[in-house]
Amino acid sequence: MRTSTCAAEVARRFREVNGDHPMTVADDAYVSARFTPLEVLCAESGRDVEEARRQMLDGLLPLPGYLRSDGAEMVPRDLFDLAARAGGPERLRGWFVAHWPDPADGAAEWEAYLSGRYVCLHRVAPDTIRRKDELTAAITDALGAPRPDSPLWAAALHALVDELDALEPEFAPYDRLRFGGPTSRDTCIDAVRNRFPRPAEASPGGDALS
Repeated sequence: MRTSTCAAEVARRFREVNGDHPMTVADDAYVSARFTPLEVLCAESGRDVEEARRQMLDGLLPLPGYLRSDGAEMVPRDLFDLAARAGGPERLRGWFVAHWPDPADGAAEWEAYLSGRYVCLHRVAPDTIRRKDELTAAITDALGAPRPDSPLWAAALHALVDELDALEPEFAPYDRLRFGGPTSRDTCIDAVRNRFPRPAEASPGGDALS
């Protein structure tokens, strides 16, 4: 099948953002289980795939999360949901940025959203993006002043980690290449649980980390 000009440009833009890292069999399996090809999603929802690609290139929709090794543009099944909530792709940026008190922070998160690299969340939306940032910051702060002998501290830490775990998927091996190192799951979930095993009995402890 001949690749369209827009599809080729989307692939070029994707590699410009993420680097040119090969997808392995494990990567393809992970991505195929959690994402869907853009062409399939558009066909199922009655959308024009070329228009969707143009909207990606125009900065109205995010780039694909992955390019599978067969070249398929892999996107979340809810790719179009935020634009629908905002009243259309042209209104999405303003709606999205307004979820941050500081417009500069909102604009920076918008650029990150457009990159397609928010594969770190099961559901990508302003509320989950903000909550992920809050949780990773709180976990990092807690690790900066560890109190492993305190059951309340340990329980509160694990409550934060559990909430982050519910927000984040497993990640593909490929992600550690494009992000240039460990993912937030590696550092804020798996490493924390390995370093501080969950107490046999623990209470969430409310403010115990403060």
